[in-house]
Amino acid sequence: MADDGAVRRVEAGGAAAFWAPGSRILWRYRENGGDRFHIARPVTVVQDDAELLAVWMAPGTECVRPVLADGTPVHQEPLESRYTKPRTVQRDRWFGTGVLKLARPGEPWSVWLFWDPGWRFKNWYVNLEEPLARWDGGVDSEDHFLDISVHPDGSWHWRDEDEFAQAQRDGLMDAPSAARVRAAGRSAVEVIRAWGPPFSDGWEHWRPDPSWSVPPLPDDWDRTPVHVSS
Repeated sequence: MADDGAVRRVEAGGAAAFWAPGSRILWRYRENGGDRFHIARPVTVVQDDAELLAVWMAPGTECVRPVLADGTPVHQEPLESRYTKPRTVQRDRWFGTGVLKLARPGEPWSVWLFWDPGWRFKNWYVNLEEPLARWDGGVDSEDHFLDISVHPDGSWHWRDEDEFAQAQRDGLMDAPSAARVRAAGRSAVEVIRAWGPPFSDGWEHWRPDPSWSVPPLPDDWDRTPVHVSS
C-alpha cells in the first residue's frame, strides 16, 4: 500500500525510517481474541517522525469493517451477544467528514479528530489500543474497547464502558489486561487535564492537502505483515 517513491529507509542497521507526507498506508486492527484483521483503513500520511504519526482518512474511503455473519452491523446486535455471535468482514465506505488520526510511538492510545460539515470542529476521540506496530505497508493494533471523548472546551467523558465490561465477561480481555487498559486510560486523562500534546498542538485547525486523492483499498489488505518497529 505504501507508495514506494514516498517511503524513505535507513540503510544502516536495516531499520525502517519514516513515511513522507502524502504516502499512502493502511491503518489496521486485529480482531479481539484472534489473529485476523477485521478493520483496515487506507490513509494518507500527514506527518511521521520520532514524535508523532499523523494520518488522514478522507471521506469516501473504502474500508473493511466487521459485521455479524448474517451481515448485521455489529452495533445493532444486543450487547449481551455482540461479541459471541460469529462474524465476518465486509467492504464499506467511510461516509461523512474525514478523520485525522494521531499516534505517538509506544503509546497505548491514538487520538482522532472529528469535524462537522463545513470544518466545524466537533471533538477529539481517544481510542485506547495496543501501541501501533509498524510494517512496510502501514500500522497494526488491537482495539481495547474503552475510549474517551474530549470536547472543544476541554471537558471529557468515558465512552463504551459497557462494551469494555462485556468484553471481559465474554473472555476477550482478562483481568490483568483490563487493569492495564484502565491505567492507560487514566494516563490519557492526565494528559487531557494538563492539556498536553496533541490537544494543545492546534491540529483542529489543520486541513488536508487539496491535491491528495482518496487512497484505494488494496486487494491484499489483510496480508501478513513483517513488522519493522513499533
